[in-house]
Amino acid sequence: MSRTLDLSHNICLIPSLLFFFFGLSNAAYSVVDFGARPDGLSDSTQAFKKAWAKACGSTRAMTLYVPKGKYVVRPINFNGPCKSRVNVLIKGTILAPPDYRVLGQSRTWLLFYGVNGLTVKGGTIDARGAGYWSCKRHHGNCNIGAQSISFIGCNDIVVDGLTSYNSQRMHVGIVGGRNAALKYLTLRAPGGSPNTDGIHLQDTSGVTIVGSVIKTGDDCISIGPGTRDVWIQQIACGPGHGISIGSLGNSIHEAGVQNITVTGVVFWKTQNGVRIKSWARPSNGFVRGVIFRNLVMNNVYNPIIIDQNYCLNNQCPHQNSGVKISGVKYRNIKGTSKSKVAVSFDCSPSSPCTGIKLQDIKLTYNHSPAVSSCSHIHGSTKGAVIPRSCF
Repeated sequence: MSRTLDLSHNICLIPSLLFFFFGLSNAAYSVVDFGARPDGLSDSTQAFKKAWAKACGSTRAMTLYVPKGKYVVRPINFNGPCKSRVNVLIKGTILAPPDYRVLGQSRTWLLFYGVNGLTVKGGTIDARGAGYWSCKRHHGNCNIGAQSISFIGCNDIVVDGLTSYNSQRMHVGIVGGRNAALKYLTLRAPGGSPNTDGIHLQDTSGVTIVGSVIKTGDDCISIGPGTRDVWIQQIACGPGHGISIGSLGNSIHEAGVQNITVTGVVFWKTQNGVRIKSWARPSNGFVRGVIFRNLVMNNVYNPIIIDQNYCLNNQCPHQNSGVKISGVKYRNIKGTSKSKVAVSFDCSPSSPCTGIKLQDIKLTYNHSPAVSSCSHIHGSTKGAVIPRSCF
């Protein structure tokens, strides 16, 4: 004879049931229990705030659970420090309000601030950025715009299996923390959407980015000042602007970038492949200890590029870059260039690039030889290098 479990008489079994259904070893606070409505219309911001307060304030590990459905959430801060580890498990979709100005007036949408030991797993966030992009294209004065999900001053975090659509600006931003693992992400915005970088890193260390698909209107991954010890592997990038270190040289006193490895990346119809860029102005910044290896370029306009005369919207400093670029290795990079100049090193006359190494490079242009271009650079080659090095 079958029996029905009456939860009203078995409250103590709820944590065990959560483990059975969701694979969690800790208890959970569902946003629905705090008033969130999964109808894609109602404002659920306060429910998310209340659920976070409970999870963050717990002395034992807790999960903030977002069940299946669509939840409209305005800009929100998930502030730490928390009393114990918090997991955010997303089964549904978090939507921005339909009026792009609600997010456009904020720099961030979903912001985690000062939270250590955080995991964000699964689910979808959709910033519905089309209205904001249209405003930027046609009017220009459209507020600052928001990053979709940001981690500021957070240590020991994991973001696993998250999908982000249509960010107003950057999809994922990590600033001022250490030890982050970003894995199996899907980040998508149309190729013409402005400033929709997939992942931006700045003033952070110990970051691993693996197994992700990034299709955006700007850099797939951008690495800003003060970033070190980064491992990027198995990424599908394109459309977009490729993987960039920089822009650097924004100020004279600027932290450097070091110990960056990019490996196993496929670029598809991107503006750039692997790029290092700095403004042509004085700076004490630097880039050193960088490895680009095992990369495939498919119809990429600038497969390999160092640009120390970076200029945006004709606002060019017309000086010399002080950023010192050294110890950059390019190894086993193959594929096709959309431009005849497949390898371009435009370095600073006052701070030449040094210790640049090319090994086993094969890049072609329209099934014919490509060329290299060099300014103010010192380096060496090993193995077959096509196009021939201009060192």
